Amino acid sequence: MAEKRIIPASELIINDDGSVFHIHLRPDQLRDNIILVGDPGRVDMVAGYFDTVDYDVSSREFHAIGGTYKGKPIMCISHGIGPDNIEIVITELDALANIDFKTREVKENHRTLNMVRVGTSGSLQPDIHLGDFVIAEKGTGFDGIINFYADRDKICDLDFEEKFMEHTQWDSLWAAPYTVNADAELVQRIGRDDMIRGFTIAAVGFYAPQGRKVRLNLADPNLNEKIESFRYDGRPITNFEMESACLQGMAKMLGHKAMTVCCIIAERVATKANTDYKPHVRRLIETVLDRF
Repeated sequence: MAEKRIIPASELIINDDGSVFHIHLRPDQLRDNIILVGDPGRVDMVAGYFDTVDYDVSSREFHAIGGTYKGKPIMCISHGIGPDNIEIVITELDALANIDFKTREVKENHRTLNMVRVGTSGSLQPDIHLGDFVIAEKGTGFDGIINFYADRDKICDLDFEEKFMEHTQWDSLWAAPYTVNADAELVQRIGRDDMIRGFTIAAVGFYAPQGRKVRLNLADPNLNEKIESFRYDGRPITNFEMESACLQGMAKMLGHKAMTVCCIIAERVATKANTDYKPHVRRLIETVLDRF
């Protein structure tokens, strides 16, 4: 039997109050069912539906509220913007679940977390409109984070990746994209006829990586057109956001269940955007909570 590894203090930082470094939660505050949102302010919107609130913790862009919804334990946590934040949040949530903070060893019995990210997104197809809900059945990350972990090929859709890079003539200077499926059971539970099951691009930035030109020129001005025209098993890429792939990849490698569902707030093909999207997001939150 392999000797148990003691995780060094420099690799998993635990605060003096027994909370994990960035998100400032203690193991006793963790819930098995977790709603993730980008905006720290949106945590209050989600928690407004809770029956009870047990704690409210904020640290940097990470805001967490735990309580119950219709009698079931639940928590909501914000992750801020971008896949790098997702890596921090998922790693630390998993540590709360599966590492003994006293011994710094991995626990013998694995605890599985269920995580649903509720976000906003821009559509890439003309038949997906403002206010639609899109599930990232596949998330393709442009950030390369999962490529830094061993055995990434075991959790990624390699055929999708190969065909996507070939179709888009992927630039060798960019991080190799990775594609990870959402958890099928969660998708089945949350997704109904009122949600589109899509293929989602998780971009590594908001502007150039999503084909937006403000003052700087794009390395490939035609990348969005290539993405929009790509088909896999006859299905198109549906939307852009920034976190689904890293969330689904980190969760899968760590033995958790995760998915992303987004409200469309911009139509990239029609060049339309809706800044008054909160009522749609509120409806999506209500829907997810009831089905979670």
